[in-house]
Amino acid sequence: MARTLLITGGAGFIGSALIRHLLRNSEVQIVNVDKLTYAASLEALEDAPQNPRYRFEKADICDAAAMARLFETYRPDGVIHLAAESHVDRSIDGPAEFIQTNIVGTFRLLEAALAHWQQLDVPTRKSFRFHHVSTDEVYGTLGDTGLFTETTPYAPNSPYSASKAGSDQLVRAWHHTYGLPVVITNCSNNYGPYQFPEKLIPLMILNALEGKPLPVYGTGANVRDWLYVEDHARALQVVFERGRVGEQYNIGGHNEKRNLDLVEQLCALLDELRPRADRSPHRGLITFVEDRKGHDLRYAIDAGKIERELGWTPAETFESGIRKTVQWYLANQDWCRTVQARGYARQRLGLGRK
Repeated sequence: MARTLLITGGAGFIGSALIRHLLRNSEVQIVNVDKLTYAASLEALEDAPQNPRYRFEKADICDAAAMARLFETYRPDGVIHLAAESHVDRSIDGPAEFIQTNIVGTFRLLEAALAHWQQLDVPTRKSFRFHHVSTDEVYGTLGDTGLFTETTPYAPNSPYSASKAGSDQLVRAWHHTYGLPVVITNCSNNYGPYQFPEKLIPLMILNALEGKPLPVYGTGANVRDWLYVEDHARALQVVFERGRVGEQYNIGGHNEKRNLDLVEQLCALLDELRPRADRSPHRGLITFVEDRKGHDLRYAIDAGKIERELGWTPAETFESGIRKTVQWYLANQDWCRTVQARGYARQRLGLGRK
């Protein structure tokens, strides 16, 4: 009998990639729980609604009664928890929603999962997993050298990363206090198809296609590690199925890039794949703007543990992944227009509250 997974945030960027991957590469039954916020896209699930192994439930993880009902109805064999507010700039402008969804919502979900797990028979309890998906931003910022490992002390610097750090600690506490079998993953910056255009890479692609300025924060010296979203989906499946209970795994793409270098690489790709009418280089659109408040200098992931213990490594180089990403956005302009029509005009966010 196929296992049933409850996946929260399955209409989001990473969640939808995970569902597409699992439907193609496993036999699990999937219950997608999503409240459909501004960044959700049911279109990103592609043909999932026609798959008999897929169910969708519109629900808010902060709603305790709704979560209890879903566990009672579907009796899942595991949870992969991705539902979260995730954009740092939005957390600067309005942190309350991040605290509510990322901390309170995770608490509500843990309580529902624990109540469900406690009434399972012993063999089923042993195979149950609560997989919490988090970010490398909980570790804070690095200098010019060094890597985040699973033992790096938490030092979050934005309302977003603080809310994710809080949710990580709740998950850990529910394991150590109540015995709930959990795993935690912390990933670097994701990119790829169906990413909401408030994030750096799709924002730059879409602005460039319209001849609009490409806003680079500060001097563009901030460094991020980039992970192709389909590689992340593979990693999540591996950790959920074979990760050790109570353990934490960092997931990174081995692709450190300065923001300015990344934007210039995007510009070069667009010069090749979609040149401007006057043949002028896209890099001429780069505009330096006021830096993000409290902007972390550098993130870099040591993903050695997941490779040593579970055999996962990224399949995409940054060069192969970013080319696929640009080609996807060029071929899917209708999707881009659809999601932006819901109220986002690629305006600057994160300037803070006066």
